[in-house]
Amino acid sequence: MATAPERLLLRLEWKVVRRLDGRLQGAHRTAHRGSGIDFTGLRPYGHGDDARNIDWNVTARLDEPYLRVFTEDRELTVWLVLDRSASMAAGRPGRGKHDVLVELALVLARLFGRGGNRVGALLFDTGTQRVVPPGTSRRHVLRIGAELERTSPSRGDTPSGKRGGRIFGARGATSGTRGGHTSGAGGATTDLAEMLDAAGRLARRRALIVVLSDFIGEGDWERSLQRLSRRHEVVALRITDAADDVLPEAGLIVVEDAETGEQLVVDSADPLLRLRLRAAVDARDARLEAGMRRAGVPVHRVDTGRDVAEALAEVVARTRERSP
Repeated sequence: MATAPERLLLRLEWKVVRRLDGRLQGAHRTAHRGSGIDFTGLRPYGHGDDARNIDWNVTARLDEPYLRVFTEDRELTVWLVLDRSASMAAGRPGRGKHDVLVELALVLARLFGRGGNRVGALLFDTGTQRVVPPGTSRRHVLRIGAELERTSPSRGDTPSGKRGGRIFGARGATSGTRGGHTSGAGGATTDLAEMLDAAGRLARRRALIVVLSDFIGEGDWERSLQRLSRRHEVVALRITDAADDVLPEAGLIVVEDAETGEQLVVDSADPLLRLRLRAAVDARDARLEAGMRRAGVPVHRVDTGRDVAEALAEVVARTRERSP
């Protein structure tokens, strides 16, 4: 009997992969700069050669210009950085942020793998990391799917939006947390800086790093992102759901921070509260976009209500527009 990842991948191959096959190839900048990365020897300088590759020490010894010769590695290594934190559980059953992340991860792994590229995955939750080393085969994609199934983020089972229920929403919009720890009961928030630093430790050679997250969390992530983007090509896919941004008008409700478990009882119909929430959400989005822009990292918003194929096609089109 086929496993859940096998059934999902088969459906995605029919509905999404066939529509996008070949479109991702060439949609990213080369992961290697210059003529190559592995030094293989020397040869005499010839007319038209790139003078930047001259080995000046050898040239001085032999009194004749010599070039360094490299073997270019055209194989692209792709790392998928997958946010498994509790806030990724937001959204309606079967189409929440977790479900969209799984679909995106499997489609990207399959598409890049079919192009001959090696794809690895880092599944991250604060304090917990699981790594799937890079591979290319369809079976390898299923291994990533199996790990995603094992690390599915958990959430409370009280439906959100109902009186007395739980709303899993914007980090810091209504709770009083600072510095990654709750001021009341609960645990630590997602450390985005730790997630990006972990990706940097994994990718030893220059690679394409695709971060799939809602980017709800704490930490000095901008500095970590800048370090990562200096060594690698980095693309951010920000997975969003209306539950992150909108408080339903349902009278008195319990608002729970999905990251820490901190709870507050609020009047969801209070206009001042709704204005404060909107302002907090807008400020969070502005900080995220500004930080990504300073790091030179494109961020693409993928809403849970969108078709995955359409969202990825738009990402490819925007990436090609940015390419020189």
